[in-house]
Amino acid sequence: MGQQVGWPFKKEEPGFREPEKGLGDPQGGSPRMAATRALPAGFGELEVLAVGTALLMEALSGLSLNGLTIFSFCKTPDLRTPSNLLVLSLALADSGISLNALVAAVSSLLRRWPYGSEGCQAHGFQGFATALASICGTAAIAWGRYHHYCTRRQLAWNTAIPLVLFVWLSSAFWASLPLIGWGHYDYEPLGTCCTLDYSRGDRNFISFLFTMAFFNFLVPLFVTLTSYRLMEHKLSRSGHPQVNTTLPGRMLLLGWGPYALLYLYAAIADVSFISPKLQMVPALIAKAMPTINAINYTLHSEIVCRGIWQCLSPQKSRQKQIQ
Repeated sequence: MGQQVGWPFKKEEPGFREPEKGLGDPQGGSPRMAATRALPAGFGELEVLAVGTALLMEALSGLSLNGLTIFSFCKTPDLRTPSNLLVLSLALADSGISLNALVAAVSSLLRRWPYGSEGCQAHGFQGFATALASICGTAAIAWGRYHHYCTRRQLAWNTAIPLVLFVWLSSAFWASLPLIGWGHYDYEPLGTCCTLDYSRGDRNFISFLFTMAFFNFLVPLFVTLTSYRLMEHKLSRSGHPQVNTTLPGRMLLLGWGPYALLYLYAAIADVSFISPKLQMVPALIAKAMPTINAINYTLHSEIVCRGIWQCLSPQKSRQKQIQ
């Protein structure tokens, strides 16, 4: 990867000069970062502030809700079950996404990326790995619920632990491939966060995209939709379903579908025809998924909510145990 050197100045600004060939990324197409606080091309002062504020709100919301979930699992013995281990894994992945959003929010409010090209690679890897773990974790929860409600057997530890390990090891494996040459991490259009570089559209990107998307988006989506569809069919015979069988699949599509469409468009056409502002929309939607998942999988669960309440009011829970 070539050395990134800074955002392009607007032509009407003093000090503008055309970048020399060979300066920065030899492949071209990515925003260049500057040590100055010049605005990135295609964005105004208010727009950069709005994106930074939105990312900050998403980050704090996701970290708060998922952090509370993780804390309650650690402090409440009743929640330490194989099924809830899948929810805990999802909360850890979503906390990673929120932490990634927090770094992007700070950089956006600073109007520059202060961590250099190596920091960009680390930021891209961490965000991509936790995003894949979140998507696959959603599918794991769907399969776990299908196993519980349709087979009427509790999920065992010797099944839940290998499943969680597979989700994280698989996600780390796919996220590490751009670091060794298959795919590439680079700056988002705003230039204050890093992700899989879709601006090149070459064979390297296309081959990685379609292979990765099949195993890490289409397969988890199929597992999620199929599991809940079978649950709905099974539970409809005995009465109303005890879980929402349509919302998880829809949230997966709405949260990560825009990114998938942007990557698909970049693979078949010139993504520069899409405005930089519009290219940032999928990132903002995806960064909201940790909050949505926390509400859907944690706050909608009576058992988990009870555990959270016990953590927030330990004295009352102790009095009930004594009584």
